[in-house]
Amino acid sequence: MTNLVLTKTKMRQGLWEGLLTGAAKDTDPKLDVTHQGVKVPDVNVSPTEAGDGFSVRIPIPSEVISDGMQTIVVADAATNETLASITLMAGEALGDDMRVEVDLLRAELDMLKRAFRRHCLETS
Repeated sequence: MTNLVLTKTKMRQGLWEGLLTGAAKDTDPKLDVTHQGVKVPDVNVSPTEAGDGFSVRIPIPSEVISDGMQTIVVADAATNETLASITLMAGEALGDDMRVEVDLLRAELDMLKRAFRRHCLETS
């Protein structure tokens, strides 16, 4: 098990940024960043100015942005332990999925309301 901890600090304009802690200051930590098994290019890991860890910058490739839910996995290259994941959700497919889920939740809520009202009438 690794001692590395990766904490997201921000994501803006297609660039995910985080702070990697737990690595020795004299090491150069290596990360495997992948989307569907394909390496994400141009990942930058560099020591922070404050010396409290390493700054991680992951540019989100345009190929990753598509309908549905996409996940980029960030792992410690030495141990293959997952440190973080970046989830992107977009497009019509997602909208359809969300509408179906909301419709199912509404139907279930209506059923529970009817059962509760029936229960209240029977016990009063």
